[in-house]
Amino acid sequence: MPHYSVGMISDFNQLSEKISRLAELAQSLRRENAELRLQAASLTSENADLQQRVEEAYQRVSVLLKNIPAPEADEEVA
Repeated sequence: MPHYSVGMISDFNQLSEKISRLAELAQSLRRENAELRLQAASLTSENADLQQRVEEAYQRVSVLLKNIPAPEADEEVA
C-alpha cells in the first residue's frame, strides 16, 4: 500500500470499528423496538379487557343498588 500512510490506515480502521458498533446498535434498537411494540399491543389488549370488566361490574352494582329498598322513615338512623 504505497499510497496510504500509517495514520490514514489507522483512521480507516477506527472508522470501520465505529461503523460496526453503529450497525450493532441500530440492530439492537430494532429488536428492542419490536419487543416494545409487542408489549404495547399486549397492554392495549389487556387494558381493553379490564375496561370491559369494570363496565360489567358497574352495571351489576347499578342493578343491585336499584333493587335495594329505600329505608322507611322510622328506620332511618339519625
